[in-house]
Amino acid sequence: MQRKLLALGVALALSTPAHAQSPEVATGPSLDRDPRLGPIGDVVELREEIKRMKQEYENRIRVLEERLQSVESSKPAAPATVPATTVASSKPTSNAFNPVISLILDGKLAGLSKDPATYALPGFALGAETGPGDKGFRLGESELVMSANVDDKFYGQFTAALTAENTTEVEEAFFETLDLGKGFTVRGGRFLSGVGYLNSVHAHAWDFADQPLVYRALLANQYKDDGAQLRWVAPTDLFMEFGAEVFRGGNFPAGGAAENGKGTHAVFARFGGDVGTDSAWRVGLSRLKAKSARRSTTHNSATDLFTGTSELTGVDFVWKWAPNGNPKERNLKLQAEYFTRDEDGTFDPASAGTPFAYRGKQKGWYAQTVYQFMPRWRVGLRFDKLTSDAVNAALAGTALDNQGHSPKRRSLMLDYSNSEFSRLRFQVNRDESRLNEKDTQLYLQYIMSLGAHGAHSF
Repeated sequence: MQRKLLALGVALALSTPAHAQSPEVATGPSLDRDPRLGPIGDVVELREEIKRMKQEYENRIRVLEERLQSVESSKPAAPATVPATTVASSKPTSNAFNPVISLILDGKLAGLSKDPATYALPGFALGAETGPGDKGFRLGESELVMSANVDDKFYGQFTAALTAENTTEVEEAFFETLDLGKGFTVRGGRFLSGVGYLNSVHAHAWDFADQPLVYRALLANQYKDDGAQLRWVAPTDLFMEFGAEVFRGGNFPAGGAAENGKGTHAVFARFGGDVGTDSAWRVGLSRLKAKSARRSTTHNSATDLFTGTSELTGVDFVWKWAPNGNPKERNLKLQAEYFTRDEDGTFDPASAGTPFAYRGKQKGWYAQTVYQFMPRWRVGLRFDKLTSDAVNAALAGTALDNQGHSPKRRSLMLDYSNSEFSRLRFQVNRDESRLNEKDTQLYLQYIMSLGAHGAHSF
């Protein structure tokens, strides 16, 4: 009796109308049942049909995988990379031969207690656009970036900076080799120098709304120029990278394209590695020797001229921490840099045509920490300071006269990132750069990234 009831239950289940079946079975091929086999025969045939369908889908997947492998094998091999905990490539890896285009939007609302038009750093001749910025609403330096593999041997990138004055500048335009082998890479064109840690980091990736004072004073925020670069990554477990650069020398701290446009040279070395699963570190050493021919700077609405040599030496250190190496929830970054610059030549105040001999040393450093205390939210602290040598009586009252003052500044920032493509930031600076004046500076900043964008370096 129980067997008959079981058989009847199976028969009723298999005779359920098609609209009660799963979509895959209801829309699949019809089943030809042999009535002599009864309900058990239906089960066997259903299993066989499922087996045939599974085999068919597996065959289709195999064909698609073979086609995918065929397409991928026709692409150029990607350049070798080092561990992500040490350094990350800045080049997008998708769409190898189709340009990757991105647009970075940057803007600020600034509240400054002092007039930015009278900004100065006593003891330092400043490059262009190195002040705290204008008061009120202000469009920042937005960037339009295009990059792609040129072919299997070369990669290219173009970055245009769209300034608040409605002008367009070529920020970077360079090619880079992909397959030299032995850890070597060559770059040529216009690009940000590899000296220091922050110099090669684009503004939208800064942890604060402005550069440290030492970058403002000694490198006019960032040193970029036309030239060539050679880098070599050693084939070791410890990350070791060495680089050499030669530049035209047209931009601060150089100027005038001395020695027929090849008078500026730089070298750098970087070392780094992982500490357990939670931490990673990097130490860098760099030196820049810039020769200037009538380098122009502005002081009190007049143009000063310097001719001679600037030798910049720097050391940088970065430590990153994240639980189990995953920075999504929490992470901490400690960062510091120290620079010293020796200048030797002549200085012509206000372009008066009576240059005076000048030889002096300028130094500066900053230290900062940024802590992501919960997803999307970060807080940061920074302290920076500058010092410079006293000058002789002939240069008293010029931009090089420190008047016994050492500029310094303290900064606090809080930012929120809804995603990797958007960031809102609030920052307050207690700026003591000016002589006997304190400037309270407040910034509200937005940074928006449209389109694909490559990963940033360590």
